Amino acid sequence: MKILSIDARRAAPHHASGIANVHAHSWRMAYSGIIPHKALDRMIARRDESWWARAIRHSTRIVVIEDQDTVVGYATLGPNRVSALPQDGEIYELYLLPEYQGVGLGKKLFLAARQELINSGMKGAVVWVLEENFPAMEFYRNAGGQDLAEGSETFDDKPLKKIAFCWN
Repeated sequence: MKILSIDARRAAPHHASGIANVHAHSWRMAYSGIIPHKALDRMIARRDESWWARAIRHSTRIVVIEDQDTVVGYATLGPNRVSALPQDGEIYELYLLPEYQGVGLGKKLFLAARQELINSGMKGAVVWVLEENFPAMEFYRNAGGQDLAEGSETFDDKPLKKIAFCWN
């Protein structure tokens, strides 16, 4: 019988390749048909293994979730970037490989990211989600997030609405 070991922890330099892999696969799955193809390709290509290694070395807060020492998800987090919202912390990104979605690992990663914010002295959290990313919208609603603000982001002249989910 094989015992699964799924752990969430702060990213270390040796995680950079795995994070880049999760980034590429999960972003293609989440945003194909939402973000224009060329813009999506540029965003994915820019964040290769060396980009993630630099981010980790420069103290970017990244939590990874691993299955048997293989990175299957990551979250980036830090201070809230929107002063109009009262929450101190923000989860900038939270992604899992598509084959690991829907089995509770997203919740485990989300809770680990929230705990990392708390450990850093930040109260409350914000997550911005593209409105057309229906699975993510449902995930954050189910996680108890309140839809408190709207914004937009433009990708190759295509404006997309985004929603801020907040937790106190």
